[in-house]
Order: sequence, then structure tokens, then C-alpha cells
Amino acid sequence: MAQHLVERRLTELSKRLRRSREELAVVEEQLRALSEAADEARIRSLVSETPLAARESQEAQRHAEAMAGARNSLAAQVKRMEAEMDELLDKLLPG
Repeated sequence: MAQHLVERRLTELSKRLRRSREELAVVEEQLRALSEAADEARIRSLVSETPLAARESQEAQRHAEAMAGARNSLAAQVKRMEAEMDELLDKLLPG
């Protein structure tokens, strides 16, 4: 691959990686909030022992689990982009 194409690909990948890392930071913060809410709902459910509290706890847990899945997917995407970036950088080095 020609050096200018590698450099252009690196530039594009760098922008995408920066956006993905920013998005990952937001998702991680949302996951923390949802996990805390799920923990609080679980405690309320244990204390109140009502069907409504149990449903709220289960729903809060499902939301936290869904966000954890999104976080894991995004983290894997970031890792793939970092690996691709490393490969492109290796192509630029004289061998």
C-alpha cells in the first residue's frame, strides 16, 4: 500500500477511534448510573418484598445488562481499531 494511502487511512481511523473512545466514556458513565439504579432497586425489592418492587428491580437489571453489552461491544470495536492502527503504523516504518 502506498505511503500516502496508509497515512490517509491512519488519519481517518484516528478520527473514528477518537469518536469511539468518547462514546465509550459516555456509555461507561451510563452503565455506572444504571448499575447503581439496579442495585438500589434490588435493595428496595428485598426490603419491600412486593411484586411491583421485584418487577422494577428486574427491569433495572435488564437495562444495566443491556448497557453492559453495548459497552462490551464498543470496547471490542475500539480494540479492533487500535490493532488496525498498529498494523498501519507498522507499514509506515522502514523495514
